[in-house]
Amino acid sequence: MVFLRIFLHSLKLPSKQAVFQLNRIGMDFTVIYMFLLMLLISTPSLVDRLSTASGTDENMNVLFFLIYFFIFFYLPLTIMAFLFIALIAYLGTSLAKLLRRKIRFPILCKLTVYTTTIPIMLYTVTALLFPLDDLWLSLYMLYSLVLIIKVITVYPKRKKRT
Repeated sequence: MVFLRIFLHSLKLPSKQAVFQLNRIGMDFTVIYMFLLMLLISTPSLVDRLSTASGTDENMNVLFFLIYFFIFFYLPLTIMAFLFIALIAYLGTSLAKLLRRKIRFPILCKLTVYTTTIPIMLYTVTALLFPLDDLWLSLYMLYSLVLIIKVITVYPKRKKRT
C-alpha cells in the first residue's frame, strides 16, 4: 500500500502537495522503491538476453543465468543509479543554497529517487516494444534534473537571520 502511494505521488511531482507527502515517507521505503525501479528498468535487458541466448548463454541453466544477470547487470546498474541520485542531489543542494531554500541533501536524495519514476516507466515500456540504446537514459537523467529544480523552487525560503 505504501509503494502504491509513493508511485501515485511520484507521478504528481512537482506539485507542492506531492512533494510534502513524499517527504514524509521514510528513507527505508525510498531505498526499496529504488530497488524495485531498478528491477523494472532491467527487465527489458533480461527479456532480451533470455530470448536471444547464444553461445555460452545457451548452455547455461536458467538459475545460473539469473544469478549471472543479477551480479553483472543489476548490481552495477543499481550502483550507477545511486551515484546518479547523489550527484543530482548534490547539484540540487548547491542550487538550494543559491536560492536560499530550506531543503537539505537527504531530502533531495529521496525526492530525486521519486523523480525517476516516469522516465523509468517510459524507458521500460519503450524498450520492451522497440530496441533502445542506453543513451536514452541520459536524456531521462536530464528530465530528473529539471524536475528536481522545479521541486526545489516549491520549498519555502529560509528566514533571514537578524
